[in-house]
Amino acid sequence: MSHVLFSHCLPVRCRRLLSLKRCTIVVESLPLILIVEDEPEIRRFLRVSLTTNGYQVAEATRGQEALNLVADKTPDLIILDLGLPDMDGSDVARKVREWSHVPMIVLSARNQEVDKVRAFDLGADDYLTKPFGVYELLARIKVALRHASLAKMDQREPIFAAGQIRIDMAKRLVFLNDAEVHLTPNEYKLLLALVQNPGKLVSQQQLLREVWGPGYAKEGHYLRVYMGQLRRKLEVDPANPRHLITEPGLGYRFCE
Repeated sequence: MSHVLFSHCLPVRCRRLLSLKRCTIVVESLPLILIVEDEPEIRRFLRVSLTTNGYQVAEATRGQEALNLVADKTPDLIILDLGLPDMDGSDVARKVREWSHVPMIVLSARNQEVDKVRAFDLGADDYLTKPFGVYELLARIKVALRHASLAKMDQREPIFAAGQIRIDMAKRLVFLNDAEVHLTPNEYKLLLALVQNPGKLVSQQQLLREVWGPGYAKEGHYLRVYMGQLRRKLEVDPANPRHLITEPGLGYRFCE
């Protein structure tokens, strides 16, 4: 007997439960889009437009809330406003890109070329200026999701752990034996540049460019000082490090 015929043989109440179960499965498979927007009218318009076109929606009105939702819900796409009350949207894009390849479409009233270039440099996949047409936005969402599907990029986990070291990349927090360790901004950037390439040699020049900028590619003493500081904060025996390893004359590597 086919599945369809079998369902018709069930009592009415059972058929309803079976139908409800099927619907739940379909809803859970819909792409989830995170709207990061502090203006209620625009947020409501986006919510209605997206849900009526087959998307699930999560919402954030502040940058830190958005970062937490990206880590917790792993959305399929982010629509990001730049003018947020607690931080600039470009900072949200930069922090998300530290661990995730999720597609991001910037939706902003800023229409200057410099703003668009900065957003793309920080990891945005597309940029749409306000006011915008909903059909154009929907078309760009489809393109971004299709590209993400074709790329099949594995996202980095927002939590990195090695031995007694744990890094919450979404919240930019570092722990040793479950106790929070305070790092300076450059110490954190240096650590992140290494753990994003676990076990791989990262050259001195690459680290200097990523942490301090292209004008510091020859300032090797910066690395020696900061690596010493990181070892004192994160290694059980800084003189004989387990994780933060120096490759003399070449660079550094993070060993798990």
